[in-house]
Amino acid sequence: MHPFVLSILLGLTAAAANVFGGAIIVQKHWERSYLKYFVALGAGFMLATAIVEIFPESLRLQGQNAAYLVLLGYLIVHFFEHTVSPHFHFGEETHEAEFVHTHKGYSVLLGLLIHTFFDGIAIASGFIVSNWLGWVIFLAVFLHKIPEGFTVASVMLASGTSRGTAWGASALLGAATVAGVLTMALLRHQVGFGLPLSAGVTIYVAASDLMPEVNREPGVKMALVVFLGVGVLFLLDQVAHVH
Repeated sequence: MHPFVLSILLGLTAAAANVFGGAIIVQKHWERSYLKYFVALGAGFMLATAIVEIFPESLRLQGQNAAYLVLLGYLIVHFFEHTVSPHFHFGEETHEAEFVHTHKGYSVLLGLLIHTFFDGIAIASGFIVSNWLGWVIFLAVFLHKIPEGFTVASVMLASGTSRGTAWGASALLGAATVAGVLTMALLRHQVGFGLPLSAGVTIYVAASDLMPEVNREPGVKMALVVFLGVGVLFLLDQVAHVH
């Protein structure tokens, strides 16, 4: 299958996971407790993927300039999540007082839209470089897509919007991911910029969004799941990656 077509299909799959995550918070009777394990597994896998796989490829494509682009990608998401948006947790948002104004809920949505757009950039950039890198990045993205949809829907509900609007917000995250895939497919010759930028975004989401949620859980179980996520990447590298 052509890498472009595969990127689109996997982008749509990741988008569907966003919508599914939104459905979990909209449908109250669904079990939510397992989501914390997605967060921990995704944090470990994403961090390992960004540092072990995406960053070295970025250096190969851009040399020393890649480091600046990685930093820029990190700071872009930090800017939108902590300057444009109020503080929020990755997971179910229950602090209604912080989101009493609807515009605050939409500012959180904007911050998440930025980083889901770069999720799509990362998937397409990976497949431009190699099928292996594309698949690994897709898996890293997919692991946090359900908690991401869950997050935005809960934030929107906490800000007073309807359940339909909250679910629609999770669908918008999915659409942003597909838009990122399409953008990178059209600008495939700019992969030397897209890949390191997406590395910075991936590091931010793993280290600054997901890991703090893992650290909030008592005991060692969640920490061990993070190590499991790292281990899965190394296992895939040994078993499936043709060096």
